[in-house]
Amino acid sequence: MALPNHIAVVGGGRMGAGIALSLAIGGSQVTVLERDAASVDAARARLDDIAQKAVAKDPAAPALDVLLGRLAVSEDYGLLGEADLVIEAVPEDFELKVNTLRAIEERVTETTAIATNTSSLSVTKLAAELSHPSRFLGLHFFNPVPASTLIEVVVGEQTGVGLVAAAREWTEGLRKTPVVVHDAPGFASSRLGVALALEAMRMLEEGVASAEDIDAAMVLGYRHATGPLKTTDLVGLDVRLGIAEYLASTLGERFAPPQILRDKVAAGELGRKSGAGFFDYS
Repeated sequence: MALPNHIAVVGGGRMGAGIALSLAIGGSQVTVLERDAASVDAARARLDDIAQKAVAKDPAAPALDVLLGRLAVSEDYGLLGEADLVIEAVPEDFELKVNTLRAIEERVTETTAIATNTSSLSVTKLAAELSHPSRFLGLHFFNPVPASTLIEVVVGEQTGVGLVAAAREWTEGLRKTPVVVHDAPGFASSRLGVALALEAMRMLEEGVASAEDIDAAMVLGYRHATGPLKTTDLVGLDVRLGIAEYLASTLGERFAPPQILRDKVAAGELGRKSGAGFFDYS
């Protein structure tokens, strides 16, 4: 199945912009929706920047003018009525996502599929807040989206079987691999990734080894592309903290965030985006 002709992405931050760019490279017309004029300008600048990088790095990417011609940014939520698929990509806050998804559902057609890019929140619980849960599922993209080759397709209790099949084909149309998981706290990727990262933080906190050597052990010994601490810097320490707190509340104390993570977030050391996390990016 080809990608839907017109896709809307609600939220033009780092993840939303990356998702939009990947969809545009795949051939879809993509509209990114933001909350106000300032956010529209920021999202447009972000898209321009990553589109230029994608054209330089990806042989399959179209010419820059063609790619940018497939991307629009707006604060007009009425444009959701034109979309065949809408992907919500706002921050990891349950109430914010519910409010956003309800606003989406009010404006789309009856046949429009709706997906959330949540990395840990329950797809089934989000779906319970909607009028048509059968057309809703999780599409968990990974950062950086254009370079990542994985999408986690998260199936809620009421997600339609046909929608899951379509999502697998959309993923393959983006030259990525779908991993289908049933809704559970943290799904597969976040649950395993956070467990490894939290233990790496505890080891650093206890003085077992340096951040560099902990990461090197996983890169060289287990062939991970990036170590757990550097990956946390890429994801964002604040994001990892939020996921860990949610997993601790649902799965138990083994996911309790270490003090070193709380201290760094409190100090504004959020990873690459702030210039410092477990490593220095200044």
